[in-house]
Amino acid sequence: MPGLRLVVLLLFFGACSSDETPNLSKDAKTATHEALLEDLETPRHPSDGGGRAFLAEAPEGPILVGSRHRFEIVYEAGPLGISEGGVLFLLPSPFWGWDVPQTEVPEAPGYTEATTNAPDVKLETSTLGNLLAITIRGRALAQGERIELVYGAGPAGARVDHYAESRSPIWLAVDGDGDGVYSVLDEVPSVDVAAGPPAQLVLTLPSTARPGDRVRLTVAALDRAGNAGVALDGSVALSGPSALDLPTVLVLSERGVGYVDVVARDVGVYRVSGASGDMIAESNPLVVRDGIPRILWADLHGHSQLSDGTGTPDDYFWYARDVAALDIVALTDHDHWGRRFLDQNEAMWEAIRESGRRFEEPGRFLAIEGYEWTNWLHGHRHVLYFESGGEVLSSIDPAYETPAQLWAALEGRKAITVAHHSAGGPISTNWDFMPDPAIEPVTEIVSVHGSSEAADSPGTIYSAVPGNFVRDVLDRGARFGFIGSGDSHDGHPGLAHLAQPSGGLAAIFSEHLTRDSVLEALSSRRVYATNGPRIWLRFWLDDNPRFAVAGTAPIERVDVIRSGSVVTSLPGFGRREWGEGLTLDDLVSGEYVYIRVVQEDGGVAWSSPVFID
Repeated sequence: MPGLRLVVLLLFFGACSSDETPNLSKDAKTATHEALLEDLETPRHPSDGGGRAFLAEAPEGPILVGSRHRFEIVYEAGPLGISEGGVLFLLPSPFWGWDVPQTEVPEAPGYTEATTNAPDVKLETSTLGNLLAITIRGRALAQGERIELVYGAGPAGARVDHYAESRSPIWLAVDGDGDGVYSVLDEVPSVDVAAGPPAQLVLTLPSTARPGDRVRLTVAALDRAGNAGVALDGSVALSGPSALDLPTVLVLSERGVGYVDVVARDVGVYRVSGASGDMIAESNPLVVRDGIPRILWADLHGHSQLSDGTGTPDDYFWYARDVAALDIVALTDHDHWGRRFLDQNEAMWEAIRESGRRFEEPGRFLAIEGYEWTNWLHGHRHVLYFESGGEVLSSIDPAYETPAQLWAALEGRKAITVAHHSAGGPISTNWDFMPDPAIEPVTEIVSVHGSSEAADSPGTIYSAVPGNFVRDVLDRGARFGFIGSGDSHDGHPGLAHLAQPSGGLAAIFSEHLTRDSVLEALSSRRVYATNGPRIWLRFWLDDNPRFAVAGTAPIERVDVIRSGSVVTSLPGFGRREWGEGLTLDDLVSGEYVYIRVVQEDGGVAWSSPVFID
């Protein structure tokens, strides 16, 4: 696997921005892009990444999120050993709370001891950013000789991930010849990180049903950070309208999830409450009406430990289906970012696809193949395949390094691209490449990074670039539907907003849960966005303009946006269900209109724009 001589500095110390360059994003990270290319082109010595590492003994009992432990790690040199002056690196994840390994202060967190059984070999340690470097001195470390590392050797131990995950890797890498270039080991130790004690309930219903439909209520017990796998001591007491014929109690599984199917008998708007001990929660609204269009809830953007997130692909798809009760999900790990790179590892790409196939259930749950085109010159997009045989077209491959090249390579495929955090955040989108609606019919306006809708949006994205919001692009003639998605890195697709100020979901109007039907709905812009809550929203712009909304909390206001400006802001007066007509006079060709629903608790929903022809 490739080493990260230069990229490590970008991962741990932050990427550098360039001055604005024509035909690049306004905040393009040219230094990051160049470092990735240089690292890719740098030759590796055969000894780089050699050897294996393992835990001397398994930890006693479960390792709870955020807890501190002592890890005894054994590194065994491979056939080519490590030369005198070569380096072994200890690299716990830099992203989610693992302590930085250090050898200077025994009482401090992350204190690490390094010893060896090899005669005449001396170990010289130093900390660089989030990693510990152990340089081989005296003579080369030969095949089979070992270095013992005790990570968390002091009284403070070493803290693990904030988020629950299976097989959380403790990375090690080797620069076998001491030239400053290293590769990660193929075989590294890992630990299972378990959720903390139960702290919250999440109850999820479908958003729409017709009288007589059977619907599923999903109940999940989670810890305070939204981690699942919590064993609940006791049952959940349920209460709700008699029209649903709910049981009075629900016993959850050992993993803290459960469901019950009920029949929505009558027209109305229904919510279900659940209680267990001091945990009390209410579901999203279920709107039951004759002929109501079906809404499918999707999170089409998120990451696992295969790039820079937490959890295995199996963890991700299980959480999406059984905890968040999503209808549709995509795991979109980065093409070229993280410890290992998807664009250089077909086995990783196949592992994602195979995991999705295992968790998919016809009629209940759809796993879309996808990945993130992580371009530091033109902005990030995720690629979604609605057919088998999708490829990872790398953002640092000269054949696919511009949006136009990517779109040309996808022509004729059942695939779309989606720009995200387009107004700023890690990098804004280069809208000089205006996408064809056939390949990019929707745009992600909200995620854990915040809102890219407009400068006046609640919860705007950090590091926003003026003039680069989605509404600015609409004013330039673009035609997009609006979706949200999590961009979750915490392993919580569909519920990323539980541990972050913002999240994101896509509401898709589709009667059928099939790839073709979902692709057709996205292509037709029959979608809307929320920043996490499952708010029900309809917006009509016809002879009788109007909206209808059922919120998950009291509604503060509804903003009406017409061709670049908020033209009306209607007070909600704390209502949770609301429908009203709108006055929109003299609309002319080229204009667009959409609405934005803002709840008192910070939840937001955006309709897709309606374009006037």
